[in-house]
Amino acid sequence: MKIFIKTYGCRVNQVESEAVLEQFLAQGSEITQDFKEANLCFINTCSVTSNADKEAEKFIRTLLKQNPSAQIIVSGCFARVKKDYLLQKYPTLKIYFKEDLSKALFDKEIDWSVKEHSGHSRAFIKIQDGCDCFCSYCIVPYTRPIKTSKPKEIVLREIKDLIANGYSEIVLTGINIGNYLCPETKATLADLCKEIFALKGSFRVRFSSIEINTISDDLIEVLSKAGEKFCSYLHLPLQSGSTKVLKEMRRHYTAEEFLERLNYIRTKIKDLFVYTDIIAGFPTETEEDFKESADFLKKAKFAGLHVFSYSAREGTPAAQMPQLNPSIIKERSLILHKLDKELRVSAAESLKGKILQVIGEDFEQEYLRATASNFQRVLIKTNQKPQGLFKVLVQEVKGEEVFGPISK
Repeated sequence: MKIFIKTYGCRVNQVESEAVLEQFLAQGSEITQDFKEANLCFINTCSVTSNADKEAEKFIRTLLKQNPSAQIIVSGCFARVKKDYLLQKYPTLKIYFKEDLSKALFDKEIDWSVKEHSGHSRAFIKIQDGCDCFCSYCIVPYTRPIKTSKPKEIVLREIKDLIANGYSEIVLTGINIGNYLCPETKATLADLCKEIFALKGSFRVRFSSIEINTISDDLIEVLSKAGEKFCSYLHLPLQSGSTKVLKEMRRHYTAEEFLERLNYIRTKIKDLFVYTDIIAGFPTETEEDFKESADFLKKAKFAGLHVFSYSAREGTPAAQMPQLNPSIIKERSLILHKLDKELRVSAAESLKGKILQVIGEDFEQEYLRATASNFQRVLIKTNQKPQGLFKVLVQEVKGEEVFGPISK
């Protein structure tokens, strides 16, 4: 069989699609990049925004029109939220979710491990799933309500396999990885990381994203002692710098508590670049709230922002609130994008003269693009791609990008 796989959304979806891909390959199927020639099309959807829903449905229509004989299997968050709608509108679709997908496709239970991460220099491992926080704007607890964690021994085996296959950066991902708890040993994320850092080999570990209120003192202690095996990077979703709006979002901290914890983490883990998520135009966000939030982002000295324009998700409490005019949301989003650029430029400028540990990614004309431990984009003028981790001396900064030669 020829299999086509299309993935929308977060790293969790990407890892799940990779696991599905590897299972198809193990069965002798062929992966194709052309959906028109595929016998089976697997679509892993996202529903974090209304645009994500629209993109997935548009592609489903394209598949049905241009390859009507293919078996089309849809999974992921959009499929879960809109299952009845999709089956009624497109009755030939097959919809499966993680709990029944492996048996439906492969007639067996799989452990969702991966040995490769096709097309990437860095490998991603899903260690946790599910969220029960029910932030007022978020659809995820409705699409992935059951919290589960991958057994510690499977995670360690998966990392060993990836290191053996040449991957030098391992990214731990999940819906809320700070809630990791091994179902067999009750090991926490701190316990797991301690064992990961004790593994042999030249590699480093990065967290994809982690909620600040789940970063325990034990975890901070383990990370602070990991040296170069832990990337000097954290992505800590904030969503608003206004305590009033945070309360209405049903987040689990105030702006002051977030900053206090952030500053403490920075005293323990040196040279840390911290990025965050921020929502523009939450329904209750006044002009004063927005200004307070923007000021907070500057005070927190983030290295960069991931800006989301608020999108009402049907079924969430925030969707029932009076909504802001889309022009206001757009204006605030543009301001935050401008601030993001300023923060990234400032972060890049702070690196001049420093030596960074990097991993090579792709070539852009005469430059090798690399990713530093702190997630800084680095450009190296070379026609060769060193294997594994190596060092670069930052000699020049242009906007958000830094340039320099390989350093011994």
